[in-house]
Amino acid sequence: MDDFSLPRDDLAPTPADSAAVEGMSCASGAEKMKAQAMASGKSELMQRLEADYPKGPHDQPQSMCPAFGSLRVGLRMRRVGTILSGSACCVYGLTFTSHFYGAKRSVGYVPFNSESLVTGKLYEDIRDAVHEMADPAAYDAIVVTSLCVPTASGVPLQMLPSEINGVRIVGIDVPGFGVPTHAEAKDVLSSAMLTYAHGEAESGPVQAPRGGIEGRPSVTLLGEMFPADPMMIAAMLEPMGLAAGPVVPVREWRELYAALDCAAVAAIHPFYTASVRAFRAAGRKVIGSAPVGFEGTDAWLQAIGDGCNVPQGQIDAARNAFGGAIRGALSENRINGRITLSGYEGSELIVARLLVESGADLRYVGTACPKTEFSALDAEWLEAHGVHVRYRASLEHDLAAMAEFSPDLAIGTTPVVQKAKENGTPALYFTNLISARPLMGPAGAGSLAAVVNAAIANKPRFDRMREFFGEVGKGDNAGVWEDTPVHHPAFRKKFAAKAAASKNAVDSGEAIGS
Repeated sequence: MDDFSLPRDDLAPTPADSAAVEGMSCASGAEKMKAQAMASGKSELMQRLEADYPKGPHDQPQSMCPAFGSLRVGLRMRRVGTILSGSACCVYGLTFTSHFYGAKRSVGYVPFNSESLVTGKLYEDIRDAVHEMADPAAYDAIVVTSLCVPTASGVPLQMLPSEINGVRIVGIDVPGFGVPTHAEAKDVLSSAMLTYAHGEAESGPVQAPRGGIEGRPSVTLLGEMFPADPMMIAAMLEPMGLAAGPVVPVREWRELYAALDCAAVAAIHPFYTASVRAFRAAGRKVIGSAPVGFEGTDAWLQAIGDGCNVPQGQIDAARNAFGGAIRGALSENRINGRITLSGYEGSELIVARLLVESGADLRYVGTACPKTEFSALDAEWLEAHGVHVRYRASLEHDLAAMAEFSPDLAIGTTPVVQKAKENGTPALYFTNLISARPLMGPAGAGSLAAVVNAAIANKPRFDRMREFFGEVGKGDNAGVWEDTPVHHPAFRKKFAAKAAASKNAVDSGEAIGS
């Protein structure tokens, strides 16, 4: 079962309060939904989510629906089916986005209404859907994901059978009021699968990896990365007699066994808190940071070697083999300019280290993910180099940093990029243009300079466009007009008051955006 299962004595479904459930919707406040979930038998779940994914100084980072992360993990796995239960608008948005990002398979959907929530019929519908879908010829596993309203209503996914006809059933709750970002939702599903696979491995023989069993001690890589990076890491581990193990989140169920059967786990992305717990339950060491830049790679190889009990001579051989190549790549691919950096993928700090070693004048790095022990070394290194690091950064934090430091280039999320370009500042979208590049070892050392320097060099083009267009299409002048727009100060004042009232309602938990 998944990592968030209730004790066996508590498996009986808790009757839902009909009045509370009937008034529950996506527009209910986060605190109200959390309170309802706890009252409906999900108190242990909510306590675990709060401990694993602390919100930080503000209510919630501005990211897409968190369930998108766990949905993508499941959809990219071989022979894994997916069932969602949530409000129709949420399921539509999630499936639309997943297919936009390249999913090529159907997603099961179990709808509900007030009656099925109150009577417990929704759980029965989910159970029936799982039984209908559990075809061992088609699936190794089925992931059942409960979104906000079913979770708040106490739908007991932990009561589902652990397997049907040999098909594993993995139930997870991914409520937006408990899992802050889509990146952390990847951890929710990965940890549930690792825990399930660990139980299978302890019970008897399990399926071997598709490529066969690795004879050398392996290092499991925790966190999604550019496809070339695991191969580069494998090359750097080879002089130490080590192999690169699977990347978690995995692409196939059998890879989970190989991931657990490792000498150590490299937390390339540091926010996989529940997955770390699953690895530690299997007796595995977890090592933070990543092999980026010269200093980062040198320290990481030493830490991995120590963690895997590799003789110092072999560790030094690996450090020497790649240190010179990385230094050479960094010296030949310099970045000249001031940069602010932000994102929600979880790799922001290691990208920041690479930028600094490449010569960039980096002033700020913001990440929507929380501070963990596995990012501590990166944060300390960045702060020692004059970079302001902010965890659980909000859009307002990122925009304030951009305004304060006046960068030559802003790397960030879509709204950060939009604001930067409106102000005539070159900008790059972190997810598609920065994190989707090789970052590790010699290949990563020269990968950012070309795109970053090209973007910075576009500043004169922005200046010319701003000079040509002026205030056209900006603010009240946006749109197509037959007559010259007439300003209405009274309406502006009235609208500003309404906007402030709406913002206060969101901040106080009376409403929550989609």
